Amino acid sequence: MADEVAEAMSEGRHLLVQAGTGTGKSLGYLVPAMLHDKRVVVATATLALQHQLVERDLPRLVEAVKGVKGLDTSYAVLKGRSNYACLHRIRAGVPDDQGTLVDVPTGSMAEKVLELRAWAEEETEAGGTGERDNAPRHTDREWRQVAVNHRECLGASKCPFGAECFAELAREKAQRSHLIVTNHSLLAIDAIEDVPMIPDYDTVVIDEAHELTARVTQAATDELGANDIERAARRAIRWTESSAGDPAGDLEDAAGQLAEAIEATTAGRIDNVSTQLADALVLVRDAARACLSAFPRESGGEGEGDAGRTQAKGMIQEVFVNAERMAAGSQADVLWLGEARDRFPARLHVAPLQVWGPMRDKLLTDKTVIFTSATLMLGGDFSAVATSLGLKPTEREGSIVAPADDETALPWKGLDVGSPFDYGQQSILYVARHLPQPGRDGLGQAQLDEICDLVDALDGRTLGLFSSRRAAETAAEAVRAKLPHLTTLAQGDAQLPELAKQFVEDPHTCLFGTLSLWQGLDVPGNTCQLVIIDRIPFPRPDDPLMSARAKAADASGGNGFMEVSATHAALLLAQGAGRLIRTTTDRGIVAVLDPRLETARYGRFLKASLPPMWSTTDPALVRQALKRLGETAS
Repeated sequence: MADEVAEAMSEGRHLLVQAGTGTGKSLGYLVPAMLHDKRVVVATATLALQHQLVERDLPRLVEAVKGVKGLDTSYAVLKGRSNYACLHRIRAGVPDDQGTLVDVPTGSMAEKVLELRAWAEEETEAGGTGERDNAPRHTDREWRQVAVNHRECLGASKCPFGAECFAELAREKAQRSHLIVTNHSLLAIDAIEDVPMIPDYDTVVIDEAHELTARVTQAATDELGANDIERAARRAIRWTESSAGDPAGDLEDAAGQLAEAIEATTAGRIDNVSTQLADALVLVRDAARACLSAFPRESGGEGEGDAGRTQAKGMIQEVFVNAERMAAGSQADVLWLGEARDRFPARLHVAPLQVWGPMRDKLLTDKTVIFTSATLMLGGDFSAVATSLGLKPTEREGSIVAPADDETALPWKGLDVGSPFDYGQQSILYVARHLPQPGRDGLGQAQLDEICDLVDALDGRTLGLFSSRRAAETAAEAVRAKLPHLTTLAQGDAQLPELAKQFVEDPHTCLFGTLSLWQGLDVPGNTCQLVIIDRIPFPRPDDPLMSARAKAADASGGNGFMEVSATHAALLLAQGAGRLIRTTTDRGIVAVLDPRLETARYGRFLKASLPPMWSTTDPALVRQALKRLGETAS
């Protein structure tokens, strides 16, 4: 892998590398990245991998090559501005809805915010990074009281605390470094959204690349609600009240019009925008533009008022940009209305129909990109992933993937470096073919009985991966009732790190949960010897973006189900099954309770995406194997 990565970097050719758990793929790209003669960016999807690179792999690598003369081994971590504490907000206060600077927070979160402020000052004195990940435990709402986004930031030249700014110091360190570690979202914002965040670089290595399309989509998704507009208008009053007319009041009126239009709109994907909603979005866009024009020019002076002005203008700018995008009704975007939840009213969302175009135009044509992950070969080859990234063209025009007649198609190579694990000897794939097909009403009694029988045979040591929170909780209740001598944990009982800790410490434990467990849990050894998957993880039929992408694929002559739904399911299945074997000594069974994996035509594609486990549909054989595993582990 290291040889291929080094060659791709020197030749400027894109490379896709599938490297399973245990191959040491991080060193497979870090070594050639450190030896490369130009700056390299490494982008990860998860915080855990970022920590592994910075706290373990890079220090070891630097130590290993310290005898090489002239080699630049400098590296830095770079995150979005809102991931760093803001000293101006902490020391000068937080503007409230009237633009007034409030020195001390009030209410139930006051104590936590004061703790975060004290921590940030300690970080300054100790020369720390001020990163959110190092802060005392807190909520998103509490963190917003001590941080700002890029629109709210005064800028280093105007801020009285610019010389000490954590975000600016991180960027300065990145400017001096040969290797920069960041995340997919920041990479997408920098390369695709044209917001300069990362110093110029030659090559980017994208680890956990199976996540990239989703992260790029997420970074390019915008939201708008009537309450956002009202809040922005209230913030703008102080700065626009001397203007002719009442621009902030007009914007607040427009928010009311949008609220009425949203009330008259059914939740879900909006293929045909009603006249009422279209008019309301145009009204909001124009009112926000007028409000922006009413802001007075900056005098150039410094002071506390600048923070309120910057934040207010940033909020209006965000409303304008989002309303303008939604009002445009571009065929390249998908618009939908989310459902109202509890105290939170319904909001409009807009996301790109496809991301291969921006990926190719803004990133792949300018930089050399190394994509790597344990799951890049879906259905047995790289085609599905390569087409979603704009590398491998398709024959169809108008597809959600790159068209075959595209003259800008880019050269690339795929490499599967294999795995150190003998899946055929270490693991069994059990498909419960005898069970009924999953229904819309969640887990049936047959599935619950099967789960209890499998767990009982192994006496715990089970990770349950479910398609919904309700299914996970239903299964947990059934196991608790039938097997009270075991400890059964469900996602939501505690924070994920605490649940994982309990799962590892007590072998007679089951842990049941949803998506964050499918991809984010690493528990090698006897802790996890049975992974139960309740159903093939197809996207929900009413998922606005997935359904729009499938419809677009069908309209262009393709198969939307296979290109979107089956590919999504294959990726998640591979990730979920990957929770089982984490070392060369692990043994266990992946049990899929959905007979369609064995009986449906698309089952072959899904199974080809999984590790090459020994496969069976015999429930008696599997129960015997589980009992032997349990006895050996005990």
